[in-house]
Amino acid sequence: MTALPYLDAGAVTRLLAPAAAVEALAEVLRAGLDPETCPPRSAVPVPAGELLLMPAAAGGWAGVKIAGVAPGNAALGLPRITGSYLLLDGATLRPRALLDGAALTALRTPAVSALAVRHLTSGERPSRVVVFGSGPQAYGHVDALLAVRKLASVTVVARDPARAEGLAAYARGVGVPEARTGTADEVAEADLVVCCTTARSPLFDGGRVAPGTVVVAVGSHEPDARETDTALVRRSEVWVEARAAALREAGDLLIPEAEGAIGPGHVTGTLADLVRGPALPAPGPAPRLFKSVGMAWQDLAVAVAVHRAAIG
Repeated sequence: MTALPYLDAGAVTRLLAPAAAVEALAEVLRAGLDPETCPPRSAVPVPAGELLLMPAAAGGWAGVKIAGVAPGNAALGLPRITGSYLLLDGATLRPRALLDGAALTALRTPAVSALAVRHLTSGERPSRVVVFGSGPQAYGHVDALLAVRKLASVTVVARDPARAEGLAAYARGVGVPEARTGTADEVAEADLVVCCTTARSPLFDGGRVAPGTVVVAVGSHEPDARETDTALVRRSEVWVEARAAALREAGDLLIPEAEGAIGPGHVTGTLADLVRGPALPAPGPAPRLFKSVGMAWQDLAVAVAVHRAAIG
């Protein structure tokens, strides 16, 4: 029996650049994939945290990610997200490759954000960015944003000053003209705010976000956790990957709805709407919020792209 090819974290990162991951997502949406029909994520509590099962099938391929979320790993110097991705032939369901699941997640989540940012911002001038968080997702978002937009500055807001400075130094090293640590109040001067943390309550005052600013929130997929506050959600255009997924898992939206601050129709549109057009008008008097919970079709699209790059 032929051994199943294994693409480790280094291979996943080396084989597919952020720009290519963004295009892989856009291509499957342009081809007609409907994220609303994507199977929901299964979450199983375990002593160390949570196991997530994320299956999908599309375009002649199928696959499933088994991910572990282990909050205690940080104290051990280990990644919080673990797991593997099994890529299958769609017609026969025979295994084709096994990929490092954490690396795949670290690539696809920023690519989803960057795809949304490409459509929600004009790109007329370099963006001033505030990034909340200093983990792998924060690094991935700097890389992915640089693939779709010029960045004038990156301000890092994180609990650990040393880790925050480490991300700022990384941003300077990859070509951001100005990158430093800062505070949450600096969202008032930002063109783009990116939230990629493990926070369960709002990170900043949404009333300080300027009209036309784009806010991306990716840190939570739980209905009782959020990174943005009710004030921001109430005054924003809200964009999501899929309405069904957002209404199941997006605490950023479900908590304001439970408070009576917004209704179920508050969502403006989806990522598929953005990709398929028509193009949005220039930013108006409202901020634009993109809330991402992460979906299995995204893992599949990026895993297929990595596999194709591996086999040439």
